[in-house]
Amino acid sequence: MNDRPVSNAPRPHKPVPFSPADFENHAGGIDPARVSEAAHLAARALVRGGRESNDPEITKRLVKLADKQGLEAIAEMWAASPARSLPGALWRLYALRAATLHDPEGISVFFRAGQQKAQVANAVAGVAEPPGAEEITAMANAILSGAFDGDFDIALDRSAAFCRVVALGQATLAVERGVAHPEHATALTKKARQLVRTAEDLESAAKSWRKGELD
Repeated sequence: MNDRPVSNAPRPHKPVPFSPADFENHAGGIDPARVSEAAHLAARALVRGGRESNDPEITKRLVKLADKQGLEAIAEMWAASPARSLPGALWRLYALRAATLHDPEGISVFFRAGQQKAQVANAVAGVAEPPGAEEITAMANAILSGAFDGDFDIALDRSAAFCRVVALGQATLAVERGVAHPEHATALTKKARQLVRTAEDLESAAKSWRKGELD
């Protein structure tokens, strides 16, 4: 991939521009250890740069990083990182925002279907009522923004709670649609399980951050 992540961001605040292509060893392969090190360095630089800045424009640019560089650029940096690591957590925050903005109306349907059965998670997620497409979009932006201008662990917890509500909504609709649309119900159930795993990873990352152990 030739595009560098955050090439348009102010120099002190952009992540270290690493790409797996930069770490080909002399044998022609990729050194996993160096790729992992690069992912962690880039994640630390991004979070530190965002949190040390008081400029809301910097925060806005970081939130929209995937919009400008493409989600593929973020995936190239961090998608292969352990789920319960700083780069892994950042990847999930960006990926969840991208998925939400891609289909806010559809996500809002799942959210509404799950919010009454997951009232605690609903409260933690902090989506404005009634949770329509506009409110879901605002929530997705606010959560990622909070990773840079608020408490990082709270951003992770909010994202995890959002995943749990949406997953419960998907599971609920899967049951309701199971007889008439079995294939669709099976797909929804699979997505719900994946989201629950993502929620667990984000919750674990939040706990590690509070202990000063998320790296």
